[in-house]
Amino acid sequence: MDPRFRALFNRQFSEAIYNRYQRDLSGRLNQQFDFRLAESPAFLPDDFKARAVTAATEIIEQLSEPARLEQMRRAIPDRWNTPGMDGLPNFAQVDFAVTRDADGTLAPKLIELQGFPSLTALQVIQRDAWYDVLQSMEGLDRWWSCWFSGLDRDRFLDLARRTIVGNHDPAEVVLMDIDPPHQKTSTDFTATKILFDVDAVDPTSLVLRGKDLFRSNGTSVRRIYNRVVFDELIRKNIRLPFDYRKDLNVEWAPHPNWYWVWSKFSLPFLDHPAVPRATFLSELNRVPENLSNYVLKPLFSFAGGGVNVDPTPEDINAVPYAERSGWCLQEKIEYDPALPAADGSGVKVEIRMMFLRPDDGPKPILAQNLVRLSRGRMLGVDFNKNFTWVGSSIGLSPTS
Repeated sequence: MDPRFRALFNRQFSEAIYNRYQRDLSGRLNQQFDFRLAESPAFLPDDFKARAVTAATEIIEQLSEPARLEQMRRAIPDRWNTPGMDGLPNFAQVDFAVTRDADGTLAPKLIELQGFPSLTALQVIQRDAWYDVLQSMEGLDRWWSCWFSGLDRDRFLDLARRTIVGNHDPAEVVLMDIDPPHQKTSTDFTATKILFDVDAVDPTSLVLRGKDLFRSNGTSVRRIYNRVVFDELIRKNIRLPFDYRKDLNVEWAPHPNWYWVWSKFSLPFLDHPAVPRATFLSELNRVPENLSNYVLKPLFSFAGGGVNVDPTPEDINAVPYAERSGWCLQEKIEYDPALPAADGSGVKVEIRMMFLRPDDGPKPILAQNLVRLSRGRMLGVDFNKNFTWVGSSIGLSPTS
């Protein structure tokens, strides 16, 4: 988006450069990708970056207020209420659409929140791959960073290691997700193994003895890097060898309850210029006359699942009364086609501001970012088929 670097990149872009980047990134992981890699990084302009940092930090501060937390805890279902919840999550994601103010200035607008990990390790490898490509491009041979809060690559890896592994031997830490080899994010699991020596493990393969969990090879599990998406667990009716409601001799990073608490459920509790208005359906007194300015969202879903961008009164009324507290009607956000592709057309940008907090950390630290590019009506993979200059990317800023 930064015109200083965008023009340099686009002028030198070729399919050969894109293919080189894809080969290099796949080669570093010895793995192919199940999702699309975008043709370009996003070069973050200083003014937009500053606004996004401020907004993300202030939103996290609001989410951390005890009074708001007490209200948001009601999102935790009894069936999945896990003992030992900590005061703040180890991981948090703040997703912004890149929009444009009335005066033409780029502005971040909140799309959703997650008290849940993202592609923490993969983004390091993705940055490294783009860094090497950019060194071969005239005017772009700089030191590029995807980090915040004064972090560089080494300091970020130290922070991430303390957050994921804690004080344990990595052999006694597992990245837990359902059927890891077949998750679209499995490249992040590979990167996690490369950078932190932590294996990805299916929860159904764990063994419970008393209050202790073990891997199938007999190794104790002392800490779980928790990547299980509950709606997938529930939808597939997966039987686990343990009960989330029971007190286990294991540390969670993050604790499972944060999946529910810091999510789209928290949107109506926030008051910030970067946050669109949102109302729980259970608290909706009347359906707005002009629904073209709203989207209808389930509060607990991933990758845009169930989001209705053109709701009708019938759609709203069709949500069962007992489920209305799990849905919200949110002010619609108009993405700006802020990133010019090499052919001159505009591409929409979403940036994820990624926070980490080690167990002994007083608050989440803004650490890195993830970017998704889109030409479709929404940012999900299913909405961007057959487009170019879309998919997974990263926001870069020069440090020299």
